[in-house]
Amino acid sequence: MLTDVSRAIINTLIKNGYLEILEQKVERNPLNQKNEEEIKKQEKTEKLILTEEQKKAYLKIEKKMEENAYQAFLLYGVTGSGKTEIYLQLIQKALETKKTAILLVPEISLTPQMLNRFIARFGKEEIAVLHSKLSIGERHDEWKRIKEGKARIVIGARSAIFAPVEKIGIIIIDEEHDSSYKSEANPKYDAKEVAKQIAKQSKCPLLLGSATPDINTYYSATREEKQETELLTLTQRANQSSLPTVTVVDLKQELINGNHSMLSMDLYSSIEENVKEKKQTILFLNRRGYSTFIMCRNCGYTVKCKNCNISMTYHSYERKLKCHYCGYEENIVTVCPECHSDKIRYFGTGTQKLEQEINKQFPKAKTIRMDIDTVTKKNSHEKILERFKNEDIDILIGTQMVVKGHHFPKVTLVGVIAADSSLNIDDYRANERTFQILTQVARKSRKREITRKSNHTKL
Repeated sequence: MLTDVSRAIINTLIKNGYLEILEQKVERNPLNQKNEEEIKKQEKTEKLILTEEQKKAYLKIEKKMEENAYQAFLLYGVTGSGKTEIYLQLIQKALETKKTAILLVPEISLTPQMLNRFIARFGKEEIAVLHSKLSIGERHDEWKRIKEGKARIVIGARSAIFAPVEKIGIIIIDEEHDSSYKSEANPKYDAKEVAKQIAKQSKCPLLLGSATPDINTYYSATREEKQETELLTLTQRANQSSLPTVTVVDLKQELINGNHSMLSMDLYSSIEENVKEKKQTILFLNRRGYSTFIMCRNCGYTVKCKNCNISMTYHSYERKLKCHYCGYEENIVTVCPECHSDKIRYFGTGTQKLEQEINKQFPKAKTIRMDIDTVTKKNSHEKILERFKNEDIDILIGTQMVVKGHHFPKVTLVGVIAADSSLNIDDYRANERTFQILTQVARKSRKREITRKSNHTKL
């Protein structure tokens, strides 16, 4: 309260006629939370001249939009090939024909960067945002804006596919290979399949974009007998820049040479050089927490989740053991419950341990970590990315949310820690998903990327 008085005093003043209550409706727009000065700084962008490959892809999709016909397209383009510019121009075409558009992104962390580009092109009044990090009130008001036709462009995570839009001109799914488009919680659904049915009902094109397409999508676009999806390819970067060089380092040789660090000597020297030259570095490790499992060295007992029967992960900052599947937590174990030995040891590496190691080896570098544990607060992911974008941070450490779709021009080095660890998970598509994530992360660098293999498995 601005007056610093109790509600009772206010009620008394109202009762005696000194104050009057006036009700005013205020819509909660998530975009209004963005710094107004930041939005004003974003100069309005216009259509860019498309390359021949971009133009060819655009015209094929535009034709289906004009015919009011359904067709699924796979836009298979290397990172930096200009897929987003095609999205922008197709959506502009939809608006010009008095229609609406839906754009899905796999991660909430991708929404801020995508929003910035769309605000710069269309203005914030045309755009509605839908994702799980919004409050219930914000989601209600955004839903209402869409329903009333005030916002004709919907951007969000998988749940945005259910937005109450009418006269849909196009549906776009960016990074279509991402597994997060499938909801594991009830009600279970696949946003891509839902989008396909909505596009058929709306008689509009469905555009699936990716630099590393899902193998099922790619098969449906290339098989001869029944081609359900049309393949569109972008083989060159839009600015004609070359792809970064990838260096693979086998840590077995590093161990033989006496290096027991999490970083290879090549990666260490490259980070050191980047810090000196005031350039930015991304370090990718797709395991959060500090240690990935806890084991008794005396009897071999491993601490597992009582619900899921999988290894618990140690989180050093909270001093807790956490299950990354169901969220169950328990206090750290100091004595083995099986043999009552105190020889409890922590094995494996997570982003917390990597952050600690980097701070130790590069004390003068500004470091920040981005994973599910650091983005629990509202808009925290946006703040982290904004700090990194504004060059306040030298090294960004994180899980896959730091490598999906982001564009950071000052990043000249990307390091992958334990690049082959995801090959060993119990998933028959582990090889495919490892290829996808490594391809995505390798192309985030303007210079080169260093892949660090684990001690035991060869790629």
